[in-house]
Amino acid sequence: MQNSYQLLLQNLKNGRKTLFITHCGPNGITKTVHDGNATAKWAGTDGREAALHVDRHDDEITLAEFFTPQPRLIILGAGHIAAPLAAMGAMLNFDVVIFDDRPSFANRSRFPDAHEIICDYFESMTQRIAIRHNDYIAIVTRGHKHDLQCLNALLKIDIPCYIGMIGSSRRVGIVRRQMLAEGYAAEDLERLHAPIGIDIGAVTPEEIAVSIVAEMIQERRQRPAAKNGLTAGRYEGDFTDMGLLEWLAEKNDEKAAIITVLSVKGSTPRGVGAKMGVLDNGRIVGSIGGGCAEADVVREARRIIRDGGYCCKIIDMIDSVEENGMVCGGVMEVLIEARRGKDSGPV
Repeated sequence: MQNSYQLLLQNLKNGRKTLFITHCGPNGITKTVHDGNATAKWAGTDGREAALHVDRHDDEITLAEFFTPQPRLIILGAGHIAAPLAAMGAMLNFDVVIFDDRPSFANRSRFPDAHEIICDYFESMTQRIAIRHNDYIAIVTRGHKHDLQCLNALLKIDIPCYIGMIGSSRRVGIVRRQMLAEGYAAEDLERLHAPIGIDIGAVTPEEIAVSIVAEMIQERRQRPAAKNGLTAGRYEGDFTDMGLLEWLAEKNDEKAAIITVLSVKGSTPRGVGAKMGVLDNGRIVGSIGGGCAEADVVREARRIIRDGGYCCKIIDMIDSVEENGMVCGGVMEVLIEARRGKDSGPV
């Protein structure tokens, strides 16, 4: 029988949005997995779900977390920029998809870290790839014709999270004017990141790839709070560290504690929803920011592993800033919960 983290991992790999509920109470800790569209109970005042909802009642606490599938980096064009871009994307926990019409370019030897490689004509791109709302798409084809083909196809469907197109300012201007002349809305074109990437004066393919992933990171981290009306602050509940989720899914019989950041105030190293695992020998999986604050949490986590149950802990890093010269100086509240073998039932 699959445990809840295995179900969550399976849902995310299958591209399904998932609601993950943790309830901590006198009778133990239970975790349940639900359809991500079942959001009514946890909706905010505007009717949209909060990325992380915390419900407290006496000595009980319930966490409702909404997880979306791991974002994909879809690279249209498998040329010189695509190779370092794919490697960096994989490093940043994107599922990298390569699309090109040249077998000599779209192959595993050039893209060993790619999740999927598709060799086909660009006009069939949207038939071969089911575009999701949380996809990041980089149009880096070898020619103006293919850029227009891809952009035309993408603007006819639901706009993904990020679309960027390579090219000089002059070339991009020509494309924008042509698209407007063909009847596309100006607001749709305003969402196009072109020229792609942050302007850092990049010249080499590797430098250009850095500028592109930097812009994607900026979009990824700012999007939930600023654009979707979700929990204020940086929300990290999409398992930025997929290794931690895989560890939780696989190590079901290992005694451990799970730490979740519930709230943040001021300058903190990690945002709401960040997670970390602690084993009874003190080894950690993932991170909530490192430093003295994390060390205090590890000590408390080992106590929770020994005694069972759960607790909430306030981590005040303001004093540590002055004493240790730390950059971060905010306050975090974390939930520490024991995990003894099975992740549901009394602990």
